[in-house]
Parts: sequence; structure tokens; C-alpha cells
Amino acid sequence: MSVPTEKFDSPRLIGDIGRTFARFALEVAPGVFTHIASLRCAEHADFHAAVSSYLASITDLPGGVQQIAHMGIAIANPVEGDQVRMTNYHWQFSIEQMRSRLGLDTLVVVNDFTALAMVLPRLTAADARKIGGGAPRMPSVVGVLGAGSGLGVSGLIPAGDSWVALGTEGGHTSFAPRDDRELAILRYGLQRYDHVSFERVLSGPGLELIRMALAERNGVKASEMSSPEISRRALSGECALCKEALEVFCTILGTAAANLAVTLGAFGGIYIGGRIVPMLGDFFDKSPFRARFEDRGRFHSYVASIPTYVITDEHSTFRGVSTILDSQLRTLQPDPGSAILGQIRRAREQLSPAELRVAEHVLERPRDVLNEPIAEIARAAQVSQPTVIRFCRSLGCEGLSDFKLRLASGLTGTVPVTHTQVQSDDSVVELGAKVLGNTASAILAVRSQLNRDMIDRAIALLQGARRIEFFARSHYSVVAQDAQYKFMRFGMPCAVHVEPRLQQLAAELLGPGDVAIVISASGSLPELMAVAERARERGARLIAITAGQSPLARKADAVLIVDHVEDVATQVPMVSRILHLLMIDILAVGVAMRRSPESLAAASADEDDLNTGAAPDAATRASPGVSVATPLARLTSHSR
Repeated sequence: MSVPTEKFDSPRLIGDIGRTFARFALEVAPGVFTHIASLRCAEHADFHAAVSSYLASITDLPGGVQQIAHMGIAIANPVEGDQVRMTNYHWQFSIEQMRSRLGLDTLVVVNDFTALAMVLPRLTAADARKIGGGAPRMPSVVGVLGAGSGLGVSGLIPAGDSWVALGTEGGHTSFAPRDDRELAILRYGLQRYDHVSFERVLSGPGLELIRMALAERNGVKASEMSSPEISRRALSGECALCKEALEVFCTILGTAAANLAVTLGAFGGIYIGGRIVPMLGDFFDKSPFRARFEDRGRFHSYVASIPTYVITDEHSTFRGVSTILDSQLRTLQPDPGSAILGQIRRAREQLSPAELRVAEHVLERPRDVLNEPIAEIARAAQVSQPTVIRFCRSLGCEGLSDFKLRLASGLTGTVPVTHTQVQSDDSVVELGAKVLGNTASAILAVRSQLNRDMIDRAIALLQGARRIEFFARSHYSVVAQDAQYKFMRFGMPCAVHVEPRLQQLAAELLGPGDVAIVISASGSLPELMAVAERARERGARLIAITAGQSPLARKADAVLIVDHVEDVATQVPMVSRILHLLMIDILAVGVAMRRSPESLAAASADEDDLNTGAAPDAATRASPGVSVATPLARLTSHSR
């Protein structure tokens, strides 16, 4: 394999995260990896600790690790949205928060087998070993699977001159035994698990399960043994039970590989990766894997024509991650060397002290800056508004709008978060597009800040509430009124207070078991702060829908953060009011999801009675627990 001589402006940090090991490397040029290290996950509290430990071990990098701006990681887990929660391990993190904590411009996180799939077109004869017959027909779909701490499955679909990788969880399809021995393994697994997937048997823990199942079937007394030890004893020939377990493992892998081949129509071939099979060498080549792969009855000829390979390149996942990261950078930053955040870092010494304060604010909170008006940026950086404009022009931008567009194009994300100023000469179509675009961008920004624990806490408080009191002022009164309407339809006692004097009186009547929901964009209005303080003094619980780090947020038992600034001195709040309404929707849907099906059914019947004018019967009137909520689908239909 020839190695390109092109070098990157700065090394890229590449990771491959599994349940047992976290592997890292620095990519200094395309396909050139240095400082390769493998860390035990169990020795690090979380993902951030593992990355920090790896970076701390690098002491010979010219310029230091501070110059690393881009990172890509493959992880043995589905990757959907910002929150990553490992299936087979306890690590979890927010991609955007992790990018910020590590001081990176870009953090790309992908499923490990999606990454492995992307490197398949770049493998040479030296990077993979063919098992059995068949020949690839290109361009065709290619499949890949492999066993390690779990079973990864993916595929690659040709798309013109490029490829599209499938993000799948095919390892969790149901295990399908083919003979009595495999039926015994399934029965053994069902004694321990509700569902026996292919991953339950085709993984490190799966190999251990197969051995214990065979011991029980063969009437052999056996103690538990780790999968590496099973493989070692099988390959050395010192343990007949271990050898049988490994042979069965390879055989079942043939079933899974053939299933993938016929499902995808993978005439480009099936590749085997992961950490187990590439280490088996000749044992796997001589195993029943290929015979089982071709054992498809009427479809024997179909699968026999499909070649199978074992990936032998130990850096294949690194190369796949690198390919995806490079593609992201080329899409988001046509010239990676001129990325706006990197340009700001390099320009620090040439900036005036005031401009430097703007630079530090942008580097610390780049996504927030995208949605901040110039007044807020100036206030946060403690400079004048003309200084913000001078800062933008010092970077070659025409002004703040141009700077924000360049900043958005350089940030990682599926949809750039942008704000476009409405101009007086905009056409009606342009005006509509800008308003909708700004609202959509703000919603995406708030979505990235959602805190699962806080939402769960707020919903739990509402479920146990004796009474719910909503407090809001001015433009946000309609949000409180909308909330009252939704929760009263659940049969939950509610009230809305929007006038300061009545708010004070209502707060005096709160007590234990009550929940006060205070809705405030700034989180600092004196009248609402007084309500919050009195509610806490009276023993009520407090939920705040407000700005993060605000005085109100610090007093609340649960906070739903809406960090969106609008200049209420010059305009009526629009986007922020929509964001607050959506937070109410989240709470309403959450409460509806946790209510019993019986109460939802009763609610539907009550609603039908209301719509037809029929009076509820005596039994219904006498039951204080009857819900009058609409069914969940109807409740949420307005927001779809």
C-alpha cells in the first residue's frame, strides 16, 4: 500500500472505542498513524478521561497536543444525534459538549462498523485474506461483519463515484440455529436472556456462552473461562472443549455472513473484521465457516458466487474513521487550513486587547455566538459593538453576518445553525424563508442542549403533583395559558398567574405537593424571582423554563434550558416564545407517555363525550382519578 506524502496542517486524533479497549492514534498525513496506544476502558472513568490520559502521554509532538483541532472516533454503539450512550458499557457523552471540553474544532463520531465499511474500497490484496471461492462483481453492494465485545454489521452501497455506508445494528437479529448442537446453545442462552441474538453467541462473551452450553450438552464439568483463554487453548490443541466451541463459533459466523449476503445482495463480497477472527489465522480458514456460508439449499449457487474475506489490516478502522472525518472536513471546510476557528487562534497575537476578548468568547462558545445578536456578543465580551465589527473584519469578513456564515460552515453538525437578518428590501418569499430558517436553526440549537436527567426529573415532579401553578409575564403569558390547557385535559388541577400582584398571592397559597412552573426568557425578573423564592419557602417544588446560568435556573428543582436571546426592547419575542412552547410540549408528551393505557382510553372516551355533548355517566363523575387527556397521538399531532 503506497502512503501519500501530503501532510496535514495539524495531526488529527483518531479513536476506536470498544467495551474493553479504547485505541487512539495521531494521523499526521493520510493513512500515516503515529503514537498508537490501547487503553483499558475499565481504568478510566469516562470517555473524556480516556482521551485526556492518551493526550497526556504524548510528550514529543512538536507544538504540543494543543494544536490538534480535529478528531474522529469509531464507537461500538449506534450513533444518532448528539447523545452517545454505549450499549455494552456505561460511557455516555454529548458530542458537542465533548468537542468543547477537549477544545476541538471538529469531533466526528460514527459507528465502528460504519467506519470499517468505508475503508473496504481502499483495501489491497495485502490488507485482506480470501476464504473460499467466488469473485466480486463490481460495482455491487459489499457487506462487513465482525466479532469483538459485540457483533458489528454494516454494508457499503455504490453511489456513482462514491459509496454510502449503512449504519445498522444487524448483530441484534435473532440467532437461528441450524442443527441439534446449535439448538442446545439456543436453549442454554434462553435460560439466561429473554432474547438470544447473533451477538449473544458471536462475540467474546458469546464464545464463553457457547463453551458452557457445549459442556452442559456433552455432560462435561467446566468452570467459566475468558474468551481469549478459550481461543488460546483451542489454537494450541490442549483443550477439546475449547476447540469445539471455537469451531461452532466459526460455523455460526458462516450463517450470519450468509444472511447478510442474501439480505444485501452483496455480490461485492463479505468482509470479516472485528478483533476475534483476524487472530485465528489458519484455524478460521480450515473451519466450517465457508461450508456453512454456502449451505443455503436452493440458494447455494447464489451465495457460492459471493467471495468472503478476512480483514488483516490492523489499522482498518482507523483508516475508515479517517476517511469519514476527511469527508466531513472537505464538505464543511473546502480549505481545512482556513477554518475560521483555527484562523482566530492563529490571529490572537495580532488582535487588539478588546478584539481578543471577542475572540476568546467565540472560541469558548462558538455555537452560542451563531444565535447571539451583536449586542449580546458585545455584552458577553465586555466590548463595544463597533469592536465586534472590527474583529470580524480583521478576519477578512465583510461583517458579523458574513462571519457567522463562515463560522457555521466550520462547525460539526448535520445541519449548520445559522441566523439570517431580515432586511427591509426582502421579498415576501425571502422574508418567509428567513423567519422559518431562523426558527428551525434555533430549535436545533436548543435540541442539542436538552438534558435528559432534567426532563425526567421535571416529568416525575408533575406526575406526583397535587396541583400545578404556572407563572409567566408579558409576552410569555400565552405559553403559560397553553400549558394550563394541556395539563387540565389530563385531569390535573392547574392555574395560570400572569399579573404580579396575583402571582404574589398565589405563591402564598402554595404548599408541599404543589409544583410551580415559572416561565421566563431571562430568568431574572424580580417579580418571578420573588415567586420562586416564596414557592421554595412554602415547600412547593419549582420547575423553571428559562435561560441557563440564570438566577431562576439556580433556584429550580428542575430546569429546561432555553438559551435564545431576542431584543425585547425593539421587537416582540417570536422565536424564543416558540421554543418555550416546545418545552411545554415536551413535558406534556412526557406525562402522557407515562400515564396508564386505561387512563388514556378513559380520556379518549371523555373527549368523545365532550365533542358529542353527551354527559359522562355517574361512575365517571364520581372517579377523581379519571384523566381527560387526549390520546398521545392526538396530543402531539399539532407539532408534527
